Amino acid sequence: MNRLLSCVCLALLTQTLACADRVDDYIRREMASRQIPGVALTVIQNGKAVKTAAYGFANLELKVPVTPETVFEIGSITKQFTAAGVLLLQQESKLSVDDRISRHLQHLPDSWANITVRHLLSHTSGIKSYTGLDGFELRRHLTQEQFIKLIGAQPLEFQPGESWKYCNTGFNLLGFIIENVSRKSYCDFMGERIFKPRGMNATTNRQPALVIPNRATGYEQTNHVLINRDYDLTDVFSAGALASTVGDLAKWDAALDGEAILNAKTKDQMWAPVSLNNGKPTKYGFGWFIDTLDGHKNIGHSGSTSGFSATIQRFPDDKLAIIILTNTDEQIATTLAKKIATMWFERKRARE
Repeated sequence: MNRLLSCVCLALLTQTLACADRVDDYIRREMASRQIPGVALTVIQNGKAVKTAAYGFANLELKVPVTPETVFEIGSITKQFTAAGVLLLQQESKLSVDDRISRHLQHLPDSWANITVRHLLSHTSGIKSYTGLDGFELRRHLTQEQFIKLIGAQPLEFQPGESWKYCNTGFNLLGFIIENVSRKSYCDFMGERIFKPRGMNATTNRQPALVIPNRATGYEQTNHVLINRDYDLTDVFSAGALASTVGDLAKWDAALDGEAILNAKTKDQMWAPVSLNNGKPTKYGFGWFIDTLDGHKNIGHSGSTSGFSATIQRFPDDKLAIIILTNTDEQIATTLAKKIATMWFERKRARE
């Protein structure tokens, strides 16, 4: 019996290693063809990291290699942390996602009167995203009041709940709501309530002025030539200003499997596709996309900032999660992660 069990375990290990080798080959091919400077990844199966790897360079000029401890900007993965912060405050009865945002923010335009926290969390507010607009650069250091005044001058793109459109503005406003309700800065609140309790010690604000150990350099391509990323950055604040490592995001993934931060009821709400006013469901919850991949339930989010592409993709029914961080401006991380997921699905089918 022990011999049979040993043979089964050896077969499973052999299949896992073979799949891991396929991942290495795939990542290296994509890096070469797309000129991706560096990649860090981790694959989590049944709550354990079954593969963690690093490829290429965190800094091309100094030839600093990527390691699992390399800190990358994670862009809009930040949104799930912002959503979690809001939902933590709801768990403590300090706000409700059905509150009108005027309850927690001041100096709002009249056109925002019927917008709720739920609308901000689900990209259904109709507020125009500041992405691509002048006046929201990091160097301006806009206050809450200045930010609201500047974006509030833009007309709504649709009435709240009537449609879905990705909106960074909504998540900046959620960051302000967290600050106003908690009476702490966004980063202090996140650090105290989420990052430090989970041992996510490398997760921080991407501020260029900060000295961040193991920080990767971001790269863009112009006519297929790599260049250092443009540092005239948009201030994406609580919509996309966090930086992290694959190890820290693996700790976050583990927290989502338990109830140390968010309880089961809250997570069900966070991962439920929001419906529009006409009852039509979207493919977005609160800070997460909800979809399927090859028939497998997929909850995830990508993130991109100047010079970086990141993703966390969870497949809850398969107890699988894939986290990829890169220092390229091409929004490639989610494509890489989903391809790796299909390799794991194929391995599972082969076992069956």
